[in-house]
Amino acid sequence: MDTSQDGAGRILIVGAGATGGFFGARLVQAGRDVTFLVRPHRAAVLGERGLRITGLGERTLIEPRLITAEEITGAYDVILLSVKATELAQAIENVAPAVGQGTSIVPFLNGMAHLDALNARFGAASVLGGVVKVATTVNADGDIVRLAPMAELVIGEQSGQSSERLMDVYELLSAAGFDTAVAADIITAMWHKWAFIITVGALTCLARGSVGEIVAVPGGSGLGPAILAEAAAVSAAAGHPVPAGELDAITEMVTQSGSGFTSSMYRDVVAGRPTEAEHVFGDFVARARALSVSTPLLDLATLQLRVHQRRITKAS
Repeated sequence: MDTSQDGAGRILIVGAGATGGFFGARLVQAGRDVTFLVRPHRAAVLGERGLRITGLGERTLIEPRLITAEEITGAYDVILLSVKATELAQAIENVAPAVGQGTSIVPFLNGMAHLDALNARFGAASVLGGVVKVATTVNADGDIVRLAPMAELVIGEQSGQSSERLMDVYELLSAAGFDTAVAADIITAMWHKWAFIITVGALTCLARGSVGEIVAVPGGSGLGPAILAEAAAVSAAAGHPVPAGELDAITEMVTQSGSGFTSSMYRDVVAGRPTEAEHVFGDFVARARALSVSTPLLDLATLQLRVHQRRITKAS
């Protein structure tokens, strides 16, 4: 793959929502050859308004190159897969014509189950592990709103080995307005992100509020650390103990007085949208059972999210 700065190195971003849209816009601004694979409704919104990023004083507008699944005509060098887990199966079918012999797929999804699905369809040699950290959401106008300054992408071979194609992908995605790194053990990094995501998701969904609202009431300050202890125990039992420094940082986040932080899972629940409950929570607690780790708080959060999902499904 030619990753020189003359426009070579074709990137296909599957999804142009809060995450894919943000990283894709930064890559476009950096001069990369970027195409967004979107559904017809999203294509109509972006075609009319452009891809806009707001928040934290930013006012970015780009005119993205858009295609729908029926318009794919050949393979891309790198595919950044940024969809909800509930849309993964359809996204795999849609993107298949864009996967060639030299294509590298980098998923942005949380959890681990998506790797199994991607490996089964395209082969592990085509799929890198990926971890993204960004706080964004999509508003009612379809614009991406930044909620915090962090923006980081970490990639790595599932095997933990370095490779020429890994470094090619790293070069293509680097120096594009967000932090990029290569992990020596991307699977462990994904587990640590999963432990964080499930902690803040369970906290805000169970207590139905922001971190600041939760810690302001009697007993609230202890809930986050208790959930984190369960998540960390599962990660450790799976062979990926969360370092003390990361545990301290998460603990500080989930006990911060006055914090307006909420999880994307909670925002989906409040908005009456489907959630990634099975992919993020169901799979996690299933692994906990297989590892003989008790997770009563995470089990309760999973049950609550399943009730929400059933209600949404019945109403649709």
